[in-house]
Amino acid sequence: MLVLSITAIPCTMCRVCHNIGVIISRLEELKLRFGFSVPGVAEFNGNPDSLFFNDGKRRIDFVLVYEDESKNASEKKGSQRRREFFEGSLMNLGVELEATQSVMDEKLVYVKVHMPFEVLCTYAEVLHIKLPIQPNDLAQQSSAYNCFTRHFYPSEDVIAKEPDFFTAPFRKDQLKCFCVKDREQFFTPAVRSRMAYYILSRAPYDIKGSVKKFGISKLLDGGVYKAAYPLHDSRFNVKSKEPDCPNERFLLYNEWAHPKSFYKMQPLDLIRKYFGEKIGIYFAWLGFYTVMLTLAAAVGLGCFIYGYTTRESSTWSKEVCDPQIGGEIIMCPQCDQICPYWRLNTTCESSKRLCIFDNYGTLVFAIFMSVWVTLFLEFWKRYQAELEHDWDTVEFLQQEEQLRPEYEAKCVYERVNPVTQEKENVPHTACGKCMRVSCGISTVLFWVLLIIASVVGVIVYRLAMFINFSAKLRTDLKYTKELEPFKEYVTPQMATSITASIISLIIIMILNNFYEKVAIWITDFELPRTKTEYENSLTLKMFLFQFVNYYSSCFYIAFFKGKVVGYPGQPVYWFGAFRNEECDPGGCLTELTTQLSIIMTGKAVWNNIQEVLLPWVKNLIFRHCTQVGSEKVIPRWEQDYQLQPIGKLGLFYEYLEMVIQFGFVTLFVASFPLAPLLALFNNLCEIRVDAWKFTTQSRRVVPEKAQDIGAWQPILQGVAILAVATNAAIIAFTSDMIPRLVYYWAISVSPHSDGSNHTMTGFINSSLSVFNITDFNGNSNPNVDTLFWFNNITTCRYRDFRNPPNHPNQYEYSIHYWHVIAAKLAFMIVVEHIVYFTKFMLSYMIPDVPEALKEQIKRERYLTQVILHETNIKHFKELMKPVADNLQDEIEESELNLRL
Repeated sequence: MLVLSITAIPCTMCRVCHNIGVIISRLEELKLRFGFSVPGVAEFNGNPDSLFFNDGKRRIDFVLVYEDESKNASEKKGSQRRREFFEGSLMNLGVELEATQSVMDEKLVYVKVHMPFEVLCTYAEVLHIKLPIQPNDLAQQSSAYNCFTRHFYPSEDVIAKEPDFFTAPFRKDQLKCFCVKDREQFFTPAVRSRMAYYILSRAPYDIKGSVKKFGISKLLDGGVYKAAYPLHDSRFNVKSKEPDCPNERFLLYNEWAHPKSFYKMQPLDLIRKYFGEKIGIYFAWLGFYTVMLTLAAAVGLGCFIYGYTTRESSTWSKEVCDPQIGGEIIMCPQCDQICPYWRLNTTCESSKRLCIFDNYGTLVFAIFMSVWVTLFLEFWKRYQAELEHDWDTVEFLQQEEQLRPEYEAKCVYERVNPVTQEKENVPHTACGKCMRVSCGISTVLFWVLLIIASVVGVIVYRLAMFINFSAKLRTDLKYTKELEPFKEYVTPQMATSITASIISLIIIMILNNFYEKVAIWITDFELPRTKTEYENSLTLKMFLFQFVNYYSSCFYIAFFKGKVVGYPGQPVYWFGAFRNEECDPGGCLTELTTQLSIIMTGKAVWNNIQEVLLPWVKNLIFRHCTQVGSEKVIPRWEQDYQLQPIGKLGLFYEYLEMVIQFGFVTLFVASFPLAPLLALFNNLCEIRVDAWKFTTQSRRVVPEKAQDIGAWQPILQGVAILAVATNAAIIAFTSDMIPRLVYYWAISVSPHSDGSNHTMTGFINSSLSVFNITDFNGNSNPNVDTLFWFNNITTCRYRDFRNPPNHPNQYEYSIHYWHVIAAKLAFMIVVEHIVYFTKFMLSYMIPDVPEALKEQIKRERYLTQVILHETNIKHFKELMKPVADNLQDEIEESELNLRL
């Protein structure tokens, strides 16, 4: 069998497509002359911890897994041809392969991929990978925050501190400029795997006419290969017996993912070194967000405790519960015909619960959170700038981002590049691009409308079930002894709110599963140029959908429910059949709190089930189905194959989960001060759960570069700006804080009242309008039996500010109503402007990049240039020394001849 061993083609970014064409031509020539060459099958050497080929020298940089067709008669021959073409093209690129049959399943074959040093150098230059040129001897900046947190980092005896170097983009012709002490250690395993995946993504596997097909992704989707992944360096709970193995996976599990390490700071440098910058920046952001949440959670908990301790002393709550006040106020029925009259003091417990969240502490907390979110985003920018510097990603997007293989494969049209004025291939014309984008926008809008339709469906459910609960719930609780203790707590509004919230959560989860597939299909159809553009496009689509999906029900309760209900004699109807629902007598704030707590808790539980339970169960089932005898030794690559693959989108869903949570914490925090505390507890678990998943349950991810958190940064900023408006609107229009303030400062004193001192006494009576029961029309008149306490009462009360019966403008809005509306609008305008001005000033005063870091970056760039310049001069002198010596000898010989 002919084994290809062809020197890697030196290529730079401008010659990648040309090289692929040369490779295909060469493969066609080899096919005609010799047939395809595939790696021979080598026996496993019996070392389960080995990360090398059987010779023990060539490191395994990637593993491909396929099912042997000779063991499976149903396998298509086309798969074998494409696989042989693909492996031949890899070998033609200089990549070395070694195949080994599975120990556990004889049908599986593992192809181990090795990148020789020459190939690594070639593609390090293509990818503009920064590599060390000299140790960095500049003094490191240390902040007060670092001085505090360093006590919680793993010991340096366990996880050694990463050495700091001056770095520069690698150039093969300047190899001597770089610190190459050991060729095998010069490129880290993560960098080697990244370059291997780059080659795998662009190696051709088929050609039909002028159409070239390439990329490992297509082969995985088509079932030609079953898996492709880099290797973990050891088992997560047992150290490797290999002498030079760093056991980084073992260290990460013990010092980061293990529950015993919950109090420790994350070893971000090791995470970045093992998994790549993209995962490193995610965990850095998640950790920073969690640390910042501690302050918000502490203030929110203090606000909750204040509300809980003062709930019994609230004047308006006392009036509701007082038998002489709330017990004597007869409320109008809340639905047509079947709902009875009721006393106000039956809502005593709900009014006390409302006092916990609807108090002056909530106003202070909402303003504090508006400032907190600004500080969080500004300080994150500074921390992110430090990470960009430490991890050499400052100029990543300009230098290192490559085209997506899917984009390259579709480049069939020519255009003139507006920058270089040279011809280049693109996958679509301007008209075609417009059509693709229009299709994507239309599909997203359709799904957004579908969510709105589902919200309307839930609203109709609320309207229908409220009537049912109003007719039966009280009776069922009264005549069922086991449920009688809950009679004061379970109101028709509460039962409707809880069941509707659960249904909303179920609908949210179902729609999520469908839309995820649609959003991925749309983004694939749009053909973004780079992976960053792909992720940003998908991020915007998914977040827009998730925003409407998760928050629409909360926006309905906060800003629409109970706002347009009419009055008892002339209610407003949905679709002409369902009477618009009113808020609980204590207001809609309690229902908003219930909705938030159910969705936040349910979402967290469901996500943890998906992230923890499902991968663990899948791995358990896989190990059970592929069980082998205890006498067999399982190699490293087969152990990793048993783990779960990381999806194509990688961290996308992790970011999405956290950003949706960020929205709950900021957008509606005025109604639920405990939201930051719940988020803090969730994130403390989330960090360790994600770490456990990456280190124990998942195959090692392909390391990727990332400069920042991408499109999530502007999304967070947009949420922060919207949060100011939503919280101001919740306080103004959802809570009763503004009506209470208007009553305290204006209505409770002359000329609106006989009193001379500001007081809250009488607020409940002033907030309820009077309705004459003889003014009920035929549809809304209650048909239930009159209760014994009703006697000959001719009026009932309802929540609104309207003129009483017999007034010249009866049942129209009173002057009190317009005073309250004016106060609400004034409050929103003043608070928004003050908070936005404060946010602007904080953003202006806090620079995105610390001044000391700017100076250090400039200093390092200058020294890097000096080092490269001096090294080049030194190298040039070494090259010119023989020439200079020859010239000197010739000059001396000429002078000697002249003398003679």
